[in-house]
This record gives sequence, structure tokens and C-alpha cells, in this order.
Amino acid sequence: MSSYKPIDSKREEFRRYLERTGVMDALTKVLVSLYEEPDKPEDALEYVRKHLGNDGADDELEAARARIAELEAENTLLKGEAAPSQS
Repeated sequence: MSSYKPIDSKREEFRRYLERTGVMDALTKVLVSLYEEPDKPEDALEYVRKHLGNDGADDELEAARARIAELEAENTLLKGEAAPSQS
């Protein structure tokens, strides 16, 4: 059993892997955000799921939706102006 590693070294190797890949930082940021939340959510796990890896994507998505609505309204207006008048 030359490939056997003690549990502590496997844990340490896994911890380094998580740090190297940015998982520890992401988890820490979400947990700090939850800690600083003035009104704690009922479901902390859902909060973590929602905010993990989000990095402002919700704001970007909302801005894109607003822009789409704006362009659809403009498109409707322009279609109305371009319609041939019936006499």
C-alpha cells in the first residue's frame, strides 16, 4: 500500500485544491455576505445557492431585460409610423 496517504495529508491536499481553484474565496464571500445581512433569510442554504457564483449577474440580467423592453416599445412605435396610411 505505497499509495496510501494519511487522512490529514489528503485533507490538506484537498484544502489547497479548493484555495487554488477559488472555491474558498467564493464561499467566504457568500458567507460574509450572509453574516452581514441585516435581515437574515429564513432559508440560509437557499441564500447561499442564490448568491454563490452570482457576481452581479442578476443586475446585468435585469439591465438587459429593461433594454429589451425599451427596444420593443421603440420597435412598436416605429412600426406604427411606418404603416401605410389607408385613404
